[in-house]
Amino acid sequence: MALVVLISGRGSNMRALVEAELPVSAVISNLADAQGLDFAAQRGIPTRVVEHRAFPAREDFDRALAAEIDRFSPRLIALAGFMRVLTAPFVARFEGRLVNIHPSLLPAFPGLHTHERALAAGVKVHGCTVHFVTAELDAGPIIVQAAVPVRPADTASALAARVLEQEHVIYPRAAKWFLDGKLAVAGNAVHVKGGDAQLVIPGAA
Repeated sequence: MALVVLISGRGSNMRALVEAELPVSAVISNLADAQGLDFAAQRGIPTRVVEHRAFPAREDFDRALAAEIDRFSPRLIALAGFMRVLTAPFVARFEGRLVNIHPSLLPAFPGLHTHERALAAGVKVHGCTVHFVTAELDAGPIIVQAAVPVRPADTASALAARVLEQEHVIYPRAAKWFLDGKLAVAGNAVHVKGGDAQLVIPGAA
């Protein structure tokens, strides 16, 4: 089994991974009503729910989630709109095979409300990042990024929509690199064997 995807909502990045024909072996959510579960089920992908509200402590939830993931023996675990901060023991358990996509050009704007914060800061370039997950929030080694120009009339929702389009481009790319054994990590730097571009600029030649 190759890839387990964790979601909390609509799972649009999970859908991008599936539609890129990556070998998704299971989709797991912390919410039973996550819309992405329906899409996965329709595609014949096993789905599981580990409801975080059923556990008295974050550590208890993480242990249950890890046990469910282990049932599928994945090579890679992809967070795709999974709205839980994971504990250090969970991250350590899956070190080196746990990735996330974040809607900013990290290290800028970690955490939530990235598009609003980008507009408030007046940046001219925004984007998204696929990175390995570490115990520090949104701080792991960067695999690939996509840059999106900020337009003068942008709203947070308009900017978010353009960034999301690029998330759907770079997340499957990063997952395929990992599964093909093309990623080399040295300290906090990630390189792709073969020299594939790790920065996507839409419209660039």
